[in-house]
Amino acid sequence: MSIVDNKKAFHDYFIEERFEAGLALEGWEVKAIRAGRVNLKEAYVVVKNGAVWLIGCHISPLVTASTHIHPDPTRSRKLLLHAAEISKLIGKTERAGFTLMPLDMHYKKGRIKLEIGLAKGKKQHDKRATEKEREWQREKQRMLRTAQT
Repeated sequence: MSIVDNKKAFHDYFIEERFEAGLALEGWEVKAIRAGRVNLKEAYVVVKNGAVWLIGCHISPLVTASTHIHPDPTRSRKLLLHAAEISKLIGKTERAGFTLMPLDMHYKKGRIKLEIGLAKGKKQHDKRATEKEREWQREKQRMLRTAQT
């Protein structure tokens, strides 16, 4: 079940490969995410010192859940991946010029997971071509529906 999607990532990047990662969260963050108070729009993923980090993800704290602590809504959060996956991501981002983007935050067996994508940037003409293809698919579906009735 999806909590939040990053639509901007699909608009600005070609997604080549996807990985599912766990998140190291604090208690107040889990409560806020379950309440739907999370935003992935300006978030990105970096690899630092052999670890993968989610930066710029905004989780708005709940007033009731965070009375005794002072939460930081945009703190860096560590992503939990296998060592082989981390080394693969390091190789792709350093050599091949890929970027890591958060795509989707969702539940899996009661846990909060983040889907990250290995992405290559789109140029302006690529964005136009994608939009044109989407319009054509929509028009094709309309024509099929009118032909059936």
